[in-house]
Amino acid sequence: MDTDEECSIFLQLSENDPFFDEKKKLLRCKGFNPKERIYLRCSSEPHWMNDTVKTLLQIARIIQLNELELYFAEEDASVEFYSSRNELEALNSIILLTDKSLSSCQHSHTNMLQGLRQTILDLISDFGDQNNLKGVLEKYHSCEKEEHLIKWGKSHGAKTQLKIAYVEGAGRGMIAEKDLKVGDIALEIPVSIIISEELVLETDMYRVLKEVDGISSETILLLWSMKEKYNCDSKFKCYFDTLPEKFNTGLSFGIEAITMLDGTLLFEEIMQARQHLHAQYDELFPALCNGFPDIFPPELYTWENFLWACELWYSNSMKIMFSDGELRTCLIPVAGFLNHSLCPHIMHYGKVDPSTNSLKFCLSRPCRSGEECCLSYGNFSSSHFITFYGFLPRGDNPYDVIPLDIDSSDIDSIEDKPVSNWAVHMVRGTWLSNNHSIFYYGLPSPLLNHLRRSRSPLLQTKTVLQGNLENELEVLGDLKDIFDDMMDNMGDIDLDDRENYSWDEKLAVDFKNLQRRIAHSISISCQTGVSMLKNELRKCLAEDILG
Repeated sequence: MDTDEECSIFLQLSENDPFFDEKKKLLRCKGFNPKERIYLRCSSEPHWMNDTVKTLLQIARIIQLNELELYFAEEDASVEFYSSRNELEALNSIILLTDKSLSSCQHSHTNMLQGLRQTILDLISDFGDQNNLKGVLEKYHSCEKEEHLIKWGKSHGAKTQLKIAYVEGAGRGMIAEKDLKVGDIALEIPVSIIISEELVLETDMYRVLKEVDGISSETILLLWSMKEKYNCDSKFKCYFDTLPEKFNTGLSFGIEAITMLDGTLLFEEIMQARQHLHAQYDELFPALCNGFPDIFPPELYTWENFLWACELWYSNSMKIMFSDGELRTCLIPVAGFLNHSLCPHIMHYGKVDPSTNSLKFCLSRPCRSGEECCLSYGNFSSSHFITFYGFLPRGDNPYDVIPLDIDSSDIDSIEDKPVSNWAVHMVRGTWLSNNHSIFYYGLPSPLLNHLRRSRSPLLQTKTVLQGNLENELEVLGDLKDIFDDMMDNMGDIDLDDRENYSWDEKLAVDFKNLQRRIAHSISISCQTGVSMLKNELRKCLAEDILG
């Protein structure tokens, strides 16, 4: 029971969480339960608040883990950091809990809760400062068209505390006009200027397309965009005027750049995406142009224009939940200038506020005056960002994983008990790991446990016994061979001529370097692990000889 001298905050892992069992196990490894009540006390002890916050944050981090972060979570690591996304989600979830408690607490608890809230806000600010990749503004670029779009948006009810600027290496971005704090609305866009399928429903185009078997609303919008781009009377003319003539995503890579990617994940991703788009275009054209030339003029519905529209929707669209409960793919004028960051200022922006009928972009961490304000495009790998957005994220992307084609069908149980909930295994750069000791090596535990069981289902793991050590040596040897072969297949990279490369060749080289760096880190970690294991094996054999 709460008293005048004490109040509490309740944290609970939802039983509806799709990874409830995995998170419950991880919580218990850290000494917590799925339901934890954390007490705040009036205390003269100088460290009581820091200790309380540390406990709250440990639990909140695990509750906020997504699937990939959970796969790489290290049960025995002393450092608690999982990813920038996870850290900001955990900190902001505590802010929400504190605000909820403040709205209904006794007066005597107000100071304690406000003290907790301020401590969390300070942590958010410090975290942002430590992880902020400051963009350099380019001064000599005209933003006339962009400023005209913002004026148009404001005339239709948009509100913004950001302005357009060019950022070195990133193109256009949005800069804070003044200091903004957590919870501030950086940008607000009314539904009336959001481009969604509702715009097409009353057009002649829709009456034709709705009869096309299996056509999606996204494809209908794509075809609408191809024509609307050239409509001088369009309500959205000033928006289309700000769009580039060429988007420069991976979908537009030339043959030289694609050839450079041979042996990488990105090569397969781009080739599959391009084949899909060509097949989609061939299904629609020239049939629509031949059947309805007035609605689908052949000069507008070329392959080049189709690819442009695809790149527009892949790189600029957002999934938005409307007040009627429908999730729609939309283009958001003005908001499209916001760039991506691995440590974003804006994390949640996908739901229309029914009270204002607008989309609000609220800050999850502070943004100072003159600083670029960024959001998260999603938890994607760098191959996805290059293919569909045309850039490689700055900083270490924790979602840069290499999936492994491992058949787990024959090792999914021992004595009819499941041993793993992971159907897909993967690796990422071992520099992201905090645990490189024996039995860990900076590699994901689900993968290692799977490989151990595949070689010797009955051996206990993580004990320094001869059988376990010999099993580990074989596991690491196999992994090292896989990634040494991967590096050989990727071939060498000629960096001497990089300055003369085209935009797509530079992106291809940067991605290939990243893939080689990941594969090299796995190989080195395996090699270091083999050395540790051989040393322990020598000790075991010496003890056996001594009797």
